[in-house]
Amino acid sequence: MLITFIILYLFGTVAIGWWASRRVKTAKDFALAGRNLPLIVAASALFATWFGSETIMGASSEFIENGVIGIIEDPFGAALCLVLVGLFFARPLYRLNIITFNDFFRIRFNRRTELISAIFMVPSYFGWIAAQLVAMAILLNAIANIPLFWGIMICTLVVVAYTYIGGMWAVSVTDFVQTIMILLGLIILAAQLFAEVGSFDRLIEGVPEGFFRFTPEPDLHHIAHYIAAWITIGLGSIPQQDIFQRVMAAKSANTAVKASYLGGVGYLVIGLIPLFIGLCGKVLYPEIHTGDPQMVLPQMVLQHSNLFLQILFFGALLSAILSTTSGAILAPATVIGENLIRPYLKEATDKKILQMMRWSVVGVAICSAIMANWNSNIFDLVSQSSALSLVSLFIPLTAGLYWKKASCTGALAAIFAGMGIWVVCEIIGTEIPSLIYGGLASWAGMLIGSWLIPDQSYVGFTSSLRSTSAK
Repeated sequence: MLITFIILYLFGTVAIGWWASRRVKTAKDFALAGRNLPLIVAASALFATWFGSETIMGASSEFIENGVIGIIEDPFGAALCLVLVGLFFARPLYRLNIITFNDFFRIRFNRRTELISAIFMVPSYFGWIAAQLVAMAILLNAIANIPLFWGIMICTLVVVAYTYIGGMWAVSVTDFVQTIMILLGLIILAAQLFAEVGSFDRLIEGVPEGFFRFTPEPDLHHIAHYIAAWITIGLGSIPQQDIFQRVMAAKSANTAVKASYLGGVGYLVIGLIPLFIGLCGKVLYPEIHTGDPQMVLPQMVLQHSNLFLQILFFGALLSAILSTTSGAILAPATVIGENLIRPYLKEATDKKILQMMRWSVVGVAICSAIMANWNSNIFDLVSQSSALSLVSLFIPLTAGLYWKKASCTGALAAIFAGMGIWVVCEIIGTEIPSLIYGGLASWAGMLIGSWLIPDQSYVGFTSSLRSTSAK
């Protein structure tokens, strides 16, 4: 019965994507849902950006093992990212009326910076997408004993089907439906488990001392890792196309800002529910906490709950994985079509660009599926793509928006210096997290490059900003 529900749910998701595809007439419809999303749909899409297998399974297992200090990156850092987007980035980027995040680099700096930023950005998504494909394949294996290879293929086909035909409209509408599923499934499961536990006193009586500690130990090592946990997603995911696409799809700048705030608050509040469920499960079923810690919640639900709760929980989990995967596939596909292919087409008609974006969806999905079959370790796949945008793109974006003296040379120096130092530190291994060294190197590259070779790119940027605002 459970597997029947999953099959129906997957077909239903494709059907919703097909229904949403009727609104796709142009490349902007495909990439940005025509910039017509109302507040609740835009906020749901932003909430669903990373609310995937890591949040429900990974964060809950990390919380049980290491307490609050172990979940700073997710959900706290992820929620911080959305709030910061609303505070500092949503409004000025929305006013530019652009399709991709990399378009900003062309307008603010030059074509070379746009191209390099796109080349750096696109591969960073493959590991993240592959991790979601593996997570769903593991889920299907646990429920129906489907081999990992076929589980990855099923997930890939489903996500590609509705993303290919409906683009951002399909992603946004399915995100809205999936957000409802996530919320219902997690709340009902948490309520039932807490009723079985009986009281908060019993829930927390077995936790070790310092389990709810929110701040690090007062030494350099712990403080550095604490900062890294906050900024990996908190700052590193700001210059990413999946966030940008959801912001730009809102129907107005004010809607984009409010959606960012609502998405951030919603992510934090709903992201705490799996942690609560995991803690209840540890009290009620301590024997399950062996083997893969990420499978504790699924195994607990399969072994100790009725069919109704199983349907709700796995519906929520499937929703989380599908919403994350679809947005992550659409983001690099849009960049490939708009920033890597379009400039080299002799006749860049809107119809041809739309076709290129759709074929890019297929290409990104194939590359990610190959990576997922090659390496089936979720943690390794995510870690391969976690800090790339922080060390290379965050400083050029922020300086480009808020520092008049940021130059084209400074932007390129920031990208290459940050990436280069980060790679070196990853290879040699450093006690301080390598992304901190990479971030500092990127900042230094921007300062030195802009000081040595200044330019007037900011003047051209403000002119573009005025002209697009007037439109």
